[in-house]
Amino acid sequence: MERVARKPFQGITNIIRFNWHFYVIAGALLIILSFALNYLPAYLFTIAFIFLLLTTAALVVSLLVSWYVYDYTGLYSLSWLDKLHIAPGKQLANINAGFDETSHLIQQKYSDSTLQVFDFYDPVHHTEISIERARKAYPAYPGTIKISTDNVPLAADSIDYIFLIFAAHEIRDEKERLEFFKQLRAVLKNDGKIIVTEHQRDIPNFIAYTIGFFHFFSTAAWKRTFAKADLHIDSSFKLTPFITTFVLTKNGTAP
Repeated sequence: MERVARKPFQGITNIIRFNWHFYVIAGALLIILSFALNYLPAYLFTIAFIFLLLTTAALVVSLLVSWYVYDYTGLYSLSWLDKLHIAPGKQLANINAGFDETSHLIQQKYSDSTLQVFDFYDPVHHTEISIERARKAYPAYPGTIKISTDNVPLAADSIDYIFLIFAAHEIRDEKERLEFFKQLRAVLKNDGKIIVTEHQRDIPNFIAYTIGFFHFFSTAAWKRTFAKADLHIDSSFKLTPFITTFVLTKNGTAP
């Protein structure tokens, strides 16, 4: 398979490209507010000016953090998966929510294993406009299988490693998310692992994205879902202060 390399600034470019409406609205509001400052009384000028500075700073910080996470750190080199020590000949599954930046990278990294790719995106339930734009811009990985979150078409105990990289948070409904992880547990081998990589709803992500951090789930929410799905957190680690990876096993199988 031909090796595919990421382009410089691809991460931050995609974020702006797929969420351009947000930046257009934010930019327009900042411009309007800048002009309005000239017509405000003194007591409102100071408040509005501070708000303008804080809003501009928040926008710049969010873009800088996104560049740092998705372009600077080497996130998509997948070198952080080395600690899993995945041996050749394993059965791998990569599951995305409609936008797949990782399947070709996983296949390149583990070319001696068998990779199956699944997409659970449902435009009725998963309504992010950014995903719709991303799907139009990037074709699906060849052989990707469309699935639903309540039906993962794999045999029981058949998969060694399941990857969910920036995907599971798109399942906004807690009951749907729990059913999905129960499905994953059923198809996982007894000594298999599920790798969940996500932003968290925590202080670093609030500093980076302000109210945008509500799009993520808290660590407590993830732990609640995993526990109810009868999955054990074998380990967890930070790729950056903003990204957490959980490595899950079936309860009762962890060393």
